Amino acid sequence: MKIYRFLTGDDNSAFCHKVTEALSKGWALYGEPTYAYDAANGVMRCGQAVTKEADVEYSSDLRLGQL
Repeated sequence: MKIYRFLTGDDNSAFCHKVTEALSKGWALYGEPTYAYDAANGVMRCGQAVTKEADVEYSSDLRLGQL
């Protein structure tokens, strides 16, 4: 089964590390990153979709970050 996650965070090195950690665990980038200005907090926010093949049956209880 292909699983999907959308990683989000402030546009900083912590977000880059989050994406890099996912890649090191076998996730693959899916599409282009997204950016938006969070006016309420005065920061840029970014997101990146990632996918991974996993030998599991789908359940809404899956902890996708642990696969």
